Amino acid sequence: MKALKRYIVIAATPACTVFLLYLACFNYVEQYEIGIAWNRVTGELWQQHAGYYYTSPWVAVSRIDTRPVRVCITTSGRGYNCKLVQFKPEAYREFAAVDGFRYYWLSNRVSFNWGYDEEYRGMKDLLRGYAYSAKQYPFVATLREYDQPE
Repeated sequence: MKALKRYIVIAATPACTVFLLYLACFNYVEQYEIGIAWNRVTGELWQQHAGYYYTSPWVAVSRIDTRPVRVCITTSGRGYNCKLVQFKPEAYREFAAVDGFRYYWLSNRVSFNWGYDEEYRGMKDLLRGYAYSAKQYPFVATLREYDQPE
């Protein structure tokens, strides 16, 4: 019995080490995403395209969906105010300068928007804010503005 426990510990230790290394150092970026990587030690910021990446444990990577997304001002009124917007990957530095670096997926994850079908979370919430801002930002492209239904 003692030998079996020792064998399990010896077998589990490398597996746990490899798993922790994977969590800390590897990331994958889909075809429709970009990765914004930030080195916490040097402050360097760079873009990752689709694929697998191995980085140092002190490098944080946040993935951003670049597909067009419809964002609306939710209201119970009959006015229909929506836009089709898209994140522009080439302006990722301006985005990080304005919004700072963080895991954008976590934005507005805990909110209580009961009563509306559409809830805005993560990057979609950020895009909605920048799309309806009075200032035009270089990292948000408005592809289409939907008109009020007649």
